[in-house]
Amino acid sequence: MFTQVANPIKEAILPASSSRLIELRGVTKAYEVASGQFLALKGIDMQVDAGEFVAVVGKSGSGKSTLINVITGIDDASSGEVLVASTVVSKLDQEQLSIWRGKSVGVVFQFFQLLPTLTVAENVILPMDFCNTYPVRERRERAISLLEKVGIAEQADKLPAHLSGGQQQRAAIARALANDPPILVADEPTGNLDTQTSEDVMRLFSKLVEEGKTVVMVTHERDFSRYFTRTIMLADGQVVS
Repeated sequence: MFTQVANPIKEAILPASSSRLIELRGVTKAYEVASGQFLALKGIDMQVDAGEFVAVVGKSGSGKSTLINVITGIDDASSGEVLVASTVVSKLDQEQLSIWRGKSVGVVFQFFQLLPTLTVAENVILPMDFCNTYPVRERRERAISLLEKVGIAEQADKLPAHLSGGQQQRAAIARALANDPPILVADEPTGNLDTQTSEDVMRLFSKLVEEGKTVVMVTHERDFSRYFTRTIMLADGQVVS
């Protein structure tokens, strides 16, 4: 007689409800500090639908990056429920989270975080290797196609150090798109870029939204409001508008 073992990833997947891709219900995040407990998020309720380009704004320390980390599973919520791409993120262990994140959420960081010893194309191929989403023989071709999409295909075989900041961020966006996730999450992606390059990157994100992606972006930039479909403002770990 055999005992059937539950599949945690399958158990964490809920039937998709309409077009909602992200839903946070009463989410708190607490950190232990020398003086006791610090609440970075306090009962966050938030929804993002497919096809939205949502900005998360607020002063330093308001909880923006913590919110992004909870959505992507980089941080665990202390309480409440986090549902992303029909998955209850809190039900996944670290290995399952890595695989789920690789397929469901593309993450773009302020400091690019490209691996310096890999070429640009190899950086884009890496998520495909990790999640085994495409046949090996197709991965480089897909990487080049994505680099062409973001406008830097000619940089494919260079190391990241030989690229400008704007080119590195475009490479990071291509890497985030490697496994064709429905959601892109970006934490201050223009923070290290000049004004013109920042506009170029924002237009690229906007084009991706037009093509069907959903983007959630933490930003301090007020001049980008025309790109967003909606803005969520945080203050002291709470949604205020």
